[in-house]
Amino acid sequence: MVKYQEPILDRTFAALADPTRRALLARLEGEESVSVSELARPFAMSLPAVMKHLDVLSDAGLVEKRKVGRTVSCSLNAEPMREAMEWLNRYRRFWSDNLDRLAAFLDAEVDNEKKKRRKEPPKRKPGRKK
Repeated sequence: MVKYQEPILDRTFAALADPTRRALLARLEGEESVSVSELARPFAMSLPAVMKHLDVLSDAGLVEKRKVGRTVSCSLNAEPMREAMEWLNRYRRFWSDNLDRLAAFLDAEVDNEKKKRRKEPPKRKPGRKK
């Protein structure tokens, strides 16, 4: 059996599977470096829980940690996501082709319905009896 997924790709997708980790990455996107305590502030979880999420991201290579004194800062490393995007892009053509065919089918159905309505005589509302 051919193995399509490399360990790096597996770790990247596993890290991105969690919404908290995706939120952490989004927070790091626009910043050069953010302290762990500042990253943890908006989340309703303990600092150790956030640090575990950051460890998963770090193990996947998505986050780089630096310690200066007692402060640990994190920065985004988007390089592992490039491999994930390349893997996903291989399937883009498949989905694009299928979605294009679905859109054409639905357009044809709408056109057929419009033609049917034009050919049918207008329906009259039953009158009231007095």
